[in-house]
Amino acid sequence: MKYFNYILIIIGAFVAMYVKAGEEQNQLLLIVGIVLLIVGMYRIARTIPSKYDSDRTDNSENEQ
Repeated sequence: MKYFNYILIIIGAFVAMYVKAGEEQNQLLLIVGIVLLIVGMYRIARTIPSKYDSDRTDNSENEQ
């Protein structure tokens, strides 16, 4: 499942660049490529833990 996110990013970037390079641009394909790229990036960013989560747990443990 981890590789699915990278595949989404690669396909989205490829579609967006391919459509943008053509003389007659298909706006729908460009939007689909950008959406795939953003969805892939969001799914990867969602798995990265926040650096502030550890600060919150440390502070709450010190207060008790």
